[in-house]
Amino acid sequence: MNHEPRRAFVTGITGQDGSYLAELLTGKGYEVHGLMRRSSTFGTRRIEHLCGDDAAGRRPLRLHDGDMSDANCLVRLIREIQPHEVYNLAAQSQVRVSFDQPTYTADVTAIGALRLLEAVRDLQDSVGTPVRYYQASSSEMFGEVAETPQRESTPFHPRSPYGVAKVYAHWITVNYRESYGLHASCGILFNHESPRRGETFVTRKITRAATRIKLGLQEKVLLGNLEARRDWGFAGDFVEAMWLMLQQDDPGDFVVATDETHSVREFCEEAFGRLGLDYRDHVAIDPRYFRPAEVDLMLGDSSRARRRLGWRPRVGFRELVAMMVDADLELARREAETRHADQHR
Repeated sequence: MNHEPRRAFVTGITGQDGSYLAELLTGKGYEVHGLMRRSSTFGTRRIEHLCGDDAAGRRPLRLHDGDMSDANCLVRLIREIQPHEVYNLAAQSQVRVSFDQPTYTADVTAIGALRLLEAVRDLQDSVGTPVRYYQASSSEMFGEVAETPQRESTPFHPRSPYGVAKVYAHWITVNYRESYGLHASCGILFNHESPRRGETFVTRKITRAATRIKLGLQEKVLLGNLEARRDWGFAGDFVEAMWLMLQQDDPGDFVVATDETHSVREFCEEAFGRLGLDYRDHVAIDPRYFRPAEVDLMLGDSSRARRRLGWRPRVGFRELVAMMVDADLELARREAETRHADQHR
């Protein structure tokens, strides 16, 4: 009997979430295909450990050059791969950057989702292959929140071009589900972090700076609004919720969160405190890092996901911060050793 592995197509595979999702899927025996933007430098650091052949001589992860702005490329790849599951994680995902690059953010994050949905619909219409689709929606869609905590029924009021683009991607996914019968689900994910988080995001900026300060590699870190409160979870937990959504008989939309909130100041206290430092000695406020329109409080209600999907977060706030600090401390130690060696050549 031919036991063909399930095939998944993942956009944004070189990012934090994409790398954890690729690990999850390959661990479950999937053949994973990832979309990767062509660049003069390789950005596969997070997934390099998955790129070789497995024990059976198979290659569980295959990368394809492409871009969310190229509709023809997406149609061609979806037709060639004929995936059983599609996960759209690609986005210009920096909220602050979206104010500086609103057009690019809209093209990739909003219209990119439409292009991918059209490619999936084209495959189903032409070949009849059923495809399950996941859209990475965001808590930033809630913006100036109408209620706390935020749940699936909470109205959207985005406060950034990124949030607006995510609202479009979310609603176009719902529209394709209702109009064309696609098995399409949206995960409204609250903030999720890890040692693989990009260094421009505030949590990683804090843990990276704290460990470098501990080893004398820098003295201060510049931050914006320390009172902003977020619902922070572990990215490795959150990608499991993505997969669970596509295993359901019926598609739907789900808030994925830890259901507790902490301020940026608390994150600083925890990160610097783990290293025996007082954050107040090393954190300075820089108005450049304040958003033109601030989002003060985010707190999710993930009861629907816990009830319907059987999902729950495993890593708590203190464990998450500790995990990130410990990983960045090792990175800072290697940096210090390299700097020391260079100075004594």
